Amino acid sequence: MGQSFLRRLRRLRRFDVIILTSALWFLGKFVRFALPPLFERIAGVYEISTAVLGTAFSGLLLVYALLQFPSGLLADRFSSVTVMGGGAVLAALGALALAVDGPFGLLVAGMVVIGAGTGTLKTVGVRLLSRTYPRQTGRALGVFDTFGAFGGVAAPAAVVVFLGLPGVFGAPWRTPFLLAGVVGIAVAATFATRVPSRLSESGDDGGDGGVSPRFREYAAMFRNPRFATFVVVTILFSFAYNAVTAFLPLYLVREAGVASNTASLLFSALFAVSLVQLLTGEVSDRVGTLPVIALTLGLASVGLGSIIVLSGVGGPVALGAAVVCLGLGSHGYRPVRGAYLMSAIPASVAGGSLGAVRTLLMIAGASSPAVVGIVSETAGFRPAFWLLTAALVVATVLSVGLWAFE
Repeated sequence: MGQSFLRRLRRLRRFDVIILTSALWFLGKFVRFALPPLFERIAGVYEISTAVLGTAFSGLLLVYALLQFPSGLLADRFSSVTVMGGGAVLAALGALALAVDGPFGLLVAGMVVIGAGTGTLKTVGVRLLSRTYPRQTGRALGVFDTFGAFGGVAAPAAVVVFLGLPGVFGAPWRTPFLLAGVVGIAVAATFATRVPSRLSESGDDGGDGGVSPRFREYAAMFRNPRFATFVVVTILFSFAYNAVTAFLPLYLVREAGVASNTASLLFSALFAVSLVQLLTGEVSDRVGTLPVIALTLGLASVGLGSIIVLSGVGGPVALGAAVVCLGLGSHGYRPVRGAYLMSAIPASVAGGSLGAVRTLLMIAGASSPAVVGIVSETAGFRPAFWLLTAALVVATVLSVGLWAFE
């Protein structure tokens, strides 16, 4: 009996890397997605326009984007654990800055620090997990992205809860950032102490022993037409998805006419369906990545288009169904994208090449909230969201083409 329990316990130990890595990604997504449901409150507190607020959030995303390649390069050169753990601590410090009641400059600084810290988590996390679980990459990345998506589920729900409670430091909407900062430091410490020993057992320290790939090895990947086309697909998706996640609550309030709390709950639904990533990651391991990518991008396009069509004429249930459709497609796509890239990129340049791709797609994603903020004030929210839908449709068409000529 005792030996059987110990055997089961040893089998569970092999999942500690994925659990701790995914927990850091959960917290990174939590501190980012706690902000969009608060945009209306923050705009009122600081008396700023939607364009200013969108530009500030774009600053967070831009710093996040610029850290993708350097973090991957450092992971190739040194240790994934060091890069990812340090970034997690930095993100936690940024969250703690947002927990302090201060001027708008402090809020912006905290957002920038969050962008810098979380900028190390995804690229290095994908690299770490693909090397730790080489035969189950799709499944591992499905779990990883599901944890991250549930950070998006928890964030708006936490905002709703804490807005009705007394604040710890100043306004009550700052409390979720305080909790995220404290927990983030604790999880980062556990990650830094536990994961290196597991990687040593598997013979992989998360780095390449000081061997530094040359930049032309990274650049060579982008001269491949199929790879370059897929990079365009990822850029278009990121442009649309980042803007949707930044402005969907505000769009639902202003264009669909739903209450603020209802908009927050619908925003949570966008992430609540992220369990689909476990399915799409598993399916991609069995049938291939491109069919799943084409299907999920198409589903996301239908979902976003339906939200626009139903705005003002559909009730919360119909809008919720459209949001769920968008969420199933968007989240289902994400782990399969990572699996496709890791299968296409040589292991020796995996971190840096993935970081370069993510830098491009996140720069596009970082610009989109500012674009939507400006377009929404000049032409309206609906034209801005139709632009995002068009980006998803083009990405779908390109992915179908890659699949057809595979």
